[in-house]
Amino acid sequence: MNRLYVILLALLVITTTAQAEKRKSPNTTPQLTYMEPDALMHALVPEKAMSHPQDVVVVRRRQHTMGKRGIDVSHYQNRINWDQVADDPNVSYVYIKATENAGLVDNMFQTNLREAHRAGIPVGCYHFFSPTAAPTAQLKNLTSVVPNLRDHDLVPMIDVEVRGKASPADMRARLKQFLRSVEDYYGVRPIIYTGQNFYNKYLSGYFDDYLFMIAKYSEGVPELVGNPKFAMWQFSASGRVKGIRGAVDQSCFMDNYSLRDILIKKR
Repeated sequence: MNRLYVILLALLVITTTAQAEKRKSPNTTPQLTYMEPDALMHALVPEKAMSHPQDVVVVRRRQHTMGKRGIDVSHYQNRINWDQVADDPNVSYVYIKATENAGLVDNMFQTNLREAHRAGIPVGCYHFFSPTAAPTAQLKNLTSVVPNLRDHDLVPMIDVEVRGKASPADMRARLKQFLRSVEDYYGVRPIIYTGQNFYNKYLSGYFDDYLFMIAKYSEGVPELVGNPKFAMWQFSASGRVKGIRGAVDQSCFMDNYSLRDILIKKR
């Protein structure tokens, strides 16, 4: 009996000690964790409707064909050998900068106009439009330098690249006024030059009666919102042409447009 009591007492002590040691030791048993299911991709979640549906635009993509090429120049090209330019097969027309804003005049305009005309290259002038200067002041500047189109073969081109501090609506209103005044004065409708992004953001749908020269220097034809009269594409600002030192802007006619679409119809 005494022997059995001692054995039971020993077992009780061993069990109690083991339990005490277990409570003191940290639990090292690895805990399994289960990841929650992945959330749905954002693209699968319907997006909230836009508050301005008119901001949603569709770019028309289509195949285009490229026609004859030409250039535009300013005083940045310095002295030009127009006889050599006339021999370059990639030059079938030239636009020459005449004026900018309400008072700036390109100091090479008269020389470039005279020499290009003498060399037999179809030539026209362009004005760099300011969205903040008064249209009447800009017309006065342009017509003081280009009083008539007697020595011009191409309709004038209006360069529209900046919005300035004017609101889009104010910029468009001033541009429309200036374009009308140019047409009234010279008796021909000018062509508008602008960049792809500027056109899509500010001009699309507002000047559909005008032909456009669109600038885009990266690969691929300009992608334009709406259905403008995309007559010409300025595809490079770093072209090389005989008779001109350094880079020059190059453009070409698009699709069914050609030189006849920008020629001044002489009376």
